[in-house]
Amino acid sequence: MKSKIYLILISSILLSACAGAGKRYVLKSPDGEIGVSVTDSGLMVSYEKRPIQFIKMDIIPVDKNAVALKTGDTPLEYHMLSGKRSDCSNVFRQMLLRCEGLVLDLRVFNDGVVLRKINDGADPEISYIIPDGQKRWSQNLRTDYEGFYPMRTEARSGSYGYPLLTEYADGLFGLISESDVQHGMSGSHLEVRDDNAYHIKYMSEGKSENGISPAFVLIIGSLADIVESTLVTDVATPCQIEDISWIHPGLSSWIYWAYNRSSKDFGKVKEYIDLAAEMSWPYTLIDWEWDEMTGGGDIEDAMAYAREKGIKVNLWYNSGTSWIGPGAPTPLDRLRTAEARESEMTRLNNMGVSGIKVDFFLPDGAEMIDYYLDILEDAARHRLLVNFHGCTVPRGWNRTWPNLMTMEAVYGAEWYNNTPRMTQAAASHNATLPFTRNVIGPMDYTPCTFSDSQHKHITTDCHELALPILFESGLQHMADRPESYLSLPYQVKELLMGLPSVWDDTRLLAGYPGESAVIARRSRDRWYIAGINGTDEVLELTPDFSRLEQQGKMTVFTDRGQEPGQGFEINENVDLPESFILQPRGGFVILTD
Repeated sequence: MKSKIYLILISSILLSACAGAGKRYVLKSPDGEIGVSVTDSGLMVSYEKRPIQFIKMDIIPVDKNAVALKTGDTPLEYHMLSGKRSDCSNVFRQMLLRCEGLVLDLRVFNDGVVLRKINDGADPEISYIIPDGQKRWSQNLRTDYEGFYPMRTEARSGSYGYPLLTEYADGLFGLISESDVQHGMSGSHLEVRDDNAYHIKYMSEGKSENGISPAFVLIIGSLADIVESTLVTDVATPCQIEDISWIHPGLSSWIYWAYNRSSKDFGKVKEYIDLAAEMSWPYTLIDWEWDEMTGGGDIEDAMAYAREKGIKVNLWYNSGTSWIGPGAPTPLDRLRTAEARESEMTRLNNMGVSGIKVDFFLPDGAEMIDYYLDILEDAARHRLLVNFHGCTVPRGWNRTWPNLMTMEAVYGAEWYNNTPRMTQAAASHNATLPFTRNVIGPMDYTPCTFSDSQHKHITTDCHELALPILFESGLQHMADRPESYLSLPYQVKELLMGLPSVWDDTRLLAGYPGESAVIARRSRDRWYIAGINGTDEVLELTPDFSRLEQQGKMTVFTDRGQEPGQGFEINENVDLPESFILQPRGGFVILTD
């Protein structure tokens, strides 16, 4: 009853926000659960006939005859090389509404609402009204999107990055983001002024060739609906690469977390190539300053050694727009222009390099958006994988350019290098990311570290083991030291040796932002189930295992103790437990047979 009363209260607040504006047009999702009423002052979004979200936008429809309303259901099906699932499908209904100075393209899916403006002179501001008292999770805007997602109950003045998660009522959520930012467009973010509205604000002036705006996305439903949604890629431009046979997601060894300036040390680089070979991971990432490599060999020698071991190499690049200033890490300025990219990517092809990690981007103005897309297009032509770091959040580009394997835009494990903040914050932060940042696209968190970087961790061994399953990324960079992985119990080592980074399905089984998360991902006929405790207390979880078709014998990994380094309890060929008792900051992993 409490949630119903709260939803009625929120509904009355939202209705008063658009009081006086007569309802003009209504569009419903194919299943009838989500509805959008178009008024002169904006869009009222309802769920099961109750208003939940007012999107303020001053629009004046010209007349009813100007509406092109598609009442039939439009199916949408496509294949993804990496992501939440390999085969994606959705369905929507669409309204094209001619207003004064623009056309409003409104699409209502069974899991959300997508809005675009086709500008013809006018460009009215869009604002999401979120009443005080309503929970919301968002991060303060940063150029690199490497922040936390604290829960708040009021709008505070400032700028915020995507995504924003809000809870309309108990069990009913909405997630706000952006997709399909194209050449010529500026990216946007959310800005709170002196009201309870989150205004969409562009980073710079910009306009696409066809005059359309980015796609403004609102995912609606249960937390499972939010986590499992592919709406961000559903509305993105379809794949622009004709032959995708050369694109292979996978796991990678990575030197930076433990030895952050050792990519210029040939001996250390060899250790991480050896690690990838020992663990059957297809890739290694050689990070910054590889162009200064000494210690018995250079980058050509490292490439030769990797070929001998059967390991593919990805190389780090500074985007050339680093905010670090003088002394910025190298290689620098090799990708900044079309001519430079052509020269460098041709050289990489000749060297046998598989992909590039490009770091240190400036804010999301139109010039930077063009730069991201230019890199993706040129890299695709040269058959190079791409990993963006120090960058914007995903905006559906991994559907358009499937050589985009992952993006950072997350306060990830590399921050153990920089400050002690992650030590206390990591568990709750990790239990928030599946409901926020990772919803909108691949996330290069660099997970699964059992030892310590410069600053210690206090998450348990099973918490760490769960992360490369819990977090989705086309390239999963395994960040710990070689000796840490190679000394693991053989069952854990076998799990990591065979861990997929391509998933056929994804399902949320339990969780709440900041408290816990249990996600099941399927690769072919096997389910990989990972759960973590984001709190400092013992926590009992009862995941909804009925959502998994396959039941049978399992291998279950749990924590042996409450502290990191105490190891694993491993039970093979057992029945699926009904519930789990998780240690503080603990976790578990389950593999089906």
